[in-house]
Order: sequence, then C-alpha cells, then structure tokens
Amino acid sequence: MSNFTAVYDACVLYPAPLRDFLMELALTDLFRARWSESIHQEWIRNVLKSRPDLSAEQLNKTKELMNSHVRDSVVTNYETLIPAIELPDPDDRHVLAAAIRCNASVIVTFNLKDFPADTLKLYDIDAQHPDEFILYLLDLKPLAVCTAAERQRQRLKKPPKDPEEYLGTLLRQGLPQTVSRLRESCYL
Repeated sequence: MSNFTAVYDACVLYPAPLRDFLMELALTDLFRARWSESIHQEWIRNVLKSRPDLSAEQLNKTKELMNSHVRDSVVTNYETLIPAIELPDPDDRHVLAAAIRCNASVIVTFNLKDFPADTLKLYDIDAQHPDEFILYLLDLKPLAVCTAAERQRQRLKKPPKDPEEYLGTLLRQGLPQTVSRLRESCYL
C-alpha cells in the first residue's frame, strides 16, 4: 500500500459513475481512501435532492458497501477540530477536519475554491480535482489504474458499455485528461 491518504469530498461521490471509479481506485492499494459519516450524509442528501427515484435505503446500502470494501475508510473523532478551521464555506470545515485527523495528503474535490491552498498548506494537505488526482495515479501505476477502469467497465450490465461508451461516461464526469490518458494507455 502506498504511503499517502486521500479524503474524498462529498461532491466526488455523486454521480455514481465517478464514485464507482474512485471506489475501484481505492481498492488498488495505491493510496488509502478515507471519508467520514458527515461526508456520507452530505452526498446522500444531495443525491436524494436530485434523484427522487432513489431511496435513502438504497443509498445507505451503497454507503455500507463503501465502508465494508475499503478498510479503515471512515474517519472518526475529527469533530473537535472543526471550530478552529477557517474556510470560505464553513460547511466544508468537516472535510478538512477529517483530512487533518487521518493525516491525509490530499482532498479530492471539485470545489477547489472552497479549500484555499494557503489554508491547506498549514496542514500539509493539497486539494485536487479528481481529474488531476487520477492522472497522478496513472503516473504512479498505469496498469493498476487501467485494471480498475476495466473492472468498472466490465461490471456495467444495464446497459453494458464498450470502451468508447465507458470513456464517454467518464468524460461527462469532468475527467477529460483522465479519459485521454486511459484511451492511450488502456484502450488503444
């Protein structure tokens, strides 16, 4: 297992295709993936707002599967750190507090502006867009990332997706550089 820890912000845990790819990557042992119960509550709440066809029970099952498949994934005992943290959006303090508590190197998030580099630098943490994060993993171990992507693609049954359709799905998740690298490294 690699020596760095990444905290997944709630915004990268929905929609499902990005969450599923990040979960496959968490199983590679290239890094330690972490999140908190508060992060789970946030992504589940947001999914329920935008997807009334899904139930809290379904999403809680997904949460439980995430927790059970990635060892030591749930960060606890970070709440006392929250009051001392200053961020542009006070509602994001719990994410940084969890990252501090588990000695994370990176927070994977789309909301880079909500995690200013000068603040994170105090804790030796970086915020990275998921595209940048996955590119780093591709540089680290391209075969492991390609294998994770292919595992995810092969699991898709309703409907199944060929490699180009799968890459199109990842492109719609905001991962243009990742798609380009996966296309040349894994699907040529």
